[in-house]
Amino acid sequence: MSKSELVVLGQDDTGECCTPLVREPLGDDAAVDLARMFKALSDPVRLRLLSLIASHEGGEACVCDLTGPFEVSQPTISHHLKVLREAGLVGSERRGTWVYYWVLPAALARLSSLLQAPGASR
Repeated sequence: MSKSELVVLGQDDTGECCTPLVREPLGDDAAVDLARMFKALSDPVRLRLLSLIASHEGGEACVCDLTGPFEVSQPTISHHLKVLREAGLVGSERRGTWVYYWVLPAALARLSSLLQAPGASR
């Protein structure tokens, strides 16, 4: 799967994706995984980093492009990127001396699917 493809959860036959909270309660494992993602996004610097990566030309950004917009040190940016990577929100690859980051569409689709409001009005 290329990085530009978006996987739409809830349209496969495996039934393994998360369902919106309004349909059924989360299991223990899913709650732990999703809490890690939401915790990673709860920090303003990490949320801005994710947005910066996602909106970067070509869908990926070099770490050298991510340090300028913030008033924190490069090691702090690296820590925040590590948290996003460990939460499964971004992927990364070392190319020479630089590391490039991209948003993982499946992770965003999973969060989006979870918070999806019910279609029918009450």
